This record gives sequence, C-alpha cells and structure tokens, in this order.
Amino acid sequence: MKYINSKSTNGCCRMNKTGSNGCLKTQLNTFDWLTDIPHFHESGDYVEVQFKNTRKGYYLNTEKIDLYKGDIVAVEASPGHDIGIVTLTGKLVPLAMAKHKYNPEKNEDRKIYRIARPGDIEKWEEAKSREHDTMIQSRQIAADLNLDMKIGDVEYQGDGNKAIFYYIADGRVDFRQLIRVLADTFHVRIEMKQIGARQEAGRIGGIGPCGRQLCCSSWMTNFISVNTSAARIQDLSMNPQKLTGQCAKLKCCMNFEVDAYLEVQKKLPSKEVVLETLHGSYYHFKTDNFQRMLTYSPSKTSTMHMVTIPAKRVFDIIAMNRRGEKPETLEYDSLNDKPQKQTADILNENSLTRFDGGAEHNGQGGKRSHNGRNGDRNRNRKPPHAVMQQPDKLQDSRPNPKNENRRTEEQRRVADRSNRQREGGQNGHPNNQPRKTEQIRNGAFNRENKNGNNQGRNIRENRPATDNKE
Repeated sequence: MKYINSKSTNGCCRMNKTGSNGCLKTQLNTFDWLTDIPHFHESGDYVEVQFKNTRKGYYLNTEKIDLYKGDIVAVEASPGHDIGIVTLTGKLVPLAMAKHKYNPEKNEDRKIYRIARPGDIEKWEEAKSREHDTMIQSRQIAADLNLDMKIGDVEYQGDGNKAIFYYIADGRVDFRQLIRVLADTFHVRIEMKQIGARQEAGRIGGIGPCGRQLCCSSWMTNFISVNTSAARIQDLSMNPQKLTGQCAKLKCCMNFEVDAYLEVQKKLPSKEVVLETLHGSYYHFKTDNFQRMLTYSPSKTSTMHMVTIPAKRVFDIIAMNRRGEKPETLEYDSLNDKPQKQTADILNENSLTRFDGGAEHNGQGGKRSHNGRNGDRNRNRKPPHAVMQQPDKLQDSRPNPKNENRRTEEQRRVADRSNRQREGGQNGHPNNQPRKTEQIRNGAFNRENKNGNNQGRNIRENRPATDNKE
C-alpha cells in the first residue's frame, strides 16, 4: 500500500507505514474512505477546504493541481487570498456539498490558486497569532459602547487583510459604530457574523459528559431545536445540570433516541390506567421501555410496596378489570400462570465430540467410541427443561445412529462395572476376562493350566513366614 506524504491521509488519524500516528485536532473532520482507490482524487472539479474551526468552503480546481487531504492551499477570497487545508477530494465532494446544501449555481465559484508557499504560510501564522489579542481588545471596545453582545471568536484571513468577528446576541444589535472603531484600531477590513450558543460551543470544542468529542464540534452542522418533552418521553430526570450541555442549552443528543422511545411506548399500556386488585388500587410509577417492565405503587406520592410486573401481565389485569374481575395481587398467582421461556441446551447440541463417528474394536468384539471423558460427560448431561420445537415439522421416525451408539456404549459400561465388582480372587469365565491393564492395576493375573482352563489367583494372598536357616 502506498502512503501519501502529507499531514493526513484517510480518516482523523495520520497514517504511515508503521500505523497510526495520532489524530488531527480539527473540528468536523471527514473520513476519506475512498483514498485507497487509484485515481479517485482526479475525478471531480471541486475540493473541500477547511479554515479555522468549523468554517468550510468548496473551491474549483481549475488548474488540475494534484491535491491530497491535508495539503495547505491558497484560495480565492474577497479581497486578496485565504489559506486553508484540504479536507476532501474526489467523488466524495459532491456528496458533502449535497449534505451541506451547497448549490454551485446560487453561490459564486471561487478558485484554488496554488499550494501554499513558505511565504504564504509565514504570513498566515503571523495573522493567526494576533487573533486572541484582537478578540480581548474588541470585547473591551464593545463594552465601552454599551452593546449587548459577546464577541466569541476572531478569525483573520490568510493574507491578514480581513478579520471576521463572531458574536452572540439575544436580539438585534446596531454595531455600525463598533465597525468604525474596530477598523480604525486594527486597520483591516471588518466582517461581523452572528452565531448561536451551539455554534459557539462547536467552534471552541470540548469533551461531553459521555467522554467523546462534542457532536457540534465533530460532525453536526444543522442544529434542531430541543425541548423538555424529549426528556419526559425518555423518563429523564428534570435536572437542569444534567440536561444542559456546555453551551448552556438542552443537549442535542436528547433528540437522537426520541423516535425509538415513541415506537416502543405505542406497544405499552397507558400510564394513566389504574390497576384494581382485591387489596386496593395501584398507580403507575415508572416504566422500563425496552425491557417492557412496569412498576406500580399503591400510593400516588409514596414509593413503598412497589411491584414490578411485565407488560403482558398489565394487559391481562386491565382486561380483568373491564370484565369486573379483580386479581388478588398484581403478580402471577402461581408459577403455572407465569409464562415460561422456551430454552434449548445449546452446549449439548454443540458438543466438541459431535463429529466423532469413528469407533474401534475392543477385546470383547464390541465397539468403543473416541469420545473419552468429554463424551461421557455429555451423555450424562441432564435433558433441558424445555426444548424448542417447530410445530409445523413432523418428527423423523427413523432410528438415529448416534442414539444407537449411545445405547451400546451404556451397555458396555454396565458390563465393565459388573466385571470389576467380581474381581478379587474369583474364577473368571474365558469370555469375560479383564484386560491386562486392569489386571496390573488391580494386582491380579490369570494363569493358564495345561488343560486350557483359566484360574485367577491373588498374588497378594497371605503366606506363612519361613524361618531363616542361615
């Protein structure tokens, strides 16, 4: 694989021959998943260029410059030129333009001049170093003019001839006098842009309570209004400190799962229904939407003696109350009434020895499988309480060879157990002699006499002691 010599290739991580080399510190970073396709970047006239924080633009590559993600380029601006970083090229640019609702016919097409020279980069770095001091000084000027506004950020153009002031205000602000003072103070062209609190948080960036980068800083560009009804639908605590984000507004992520909660709640009983029992009435307290479990309490204001039951049981009690019947308790009267889950013994069906079909002949003319201890353990496993069966399929009446092998194996084990019990000095039948390994282990052996009869003799029999004549 060929890696491109630039600050970044694909995704948010810098890749080289040894792997990842850190992540970029830019907002709204785009994953370029077509970077490995040959000549993909040559198709397409538009290039996505990102400037400070979340400001992006789309420019025509009329000179057919070989550009890659991470290249620093000089683009057309009004007036002069600006310096930005290429974030997307190739066939993904039209998709990004459609996502951000950028129409080339309605917007003026601007061009990419060249890849930035060292002199352009030096002037760009020098302009960026003045942004913080300019923001602090402009805030003081706005306060002196008694303007109800907050200047949140300042961005200089790449050539230093223009500055954009981003401000936040609750209402309309007359900043004509402010523009005159700022132009006389900084000797640049002034442009004012009003942004919202969420856009300001996206430009600044940060880490959310979930431990990830802020959504408004990483991928969100369109901000939809959020209200407290989203928190009520999801049964969230009405604590302002937990519901608000770093922008002091309601968190945008509360809208992400509202549709899923609404779809689940359509299949659950209403929270306004009161359940009647022989011991009194029960009122709804809380609901676990995805587990389909509801909690009821005998009091509207107290949390004592709460009972949690499944949604199916709630529907049954509601139907009983409509018929004029009242159950004794909210819970099931007996275990038989409680629905049992159908389970299957997956471990028994997926045994490690289920493919071992080979067998060997033992000394008695029978067959012995290679299952070993694991096979015996699987054969001794208790059957499951309930096995899932398909009612529309008929059971096969043909004999199962595996079951026949298990019966033969059980008979052999019973015969071996009875033979071991008869050991210990008794005469064995020629056809039921223990094997040699068992003879050595049990301390017994068989000796054939001249007539061909086999007699077992205990080698550990007590012999009388002899006197030592020496």
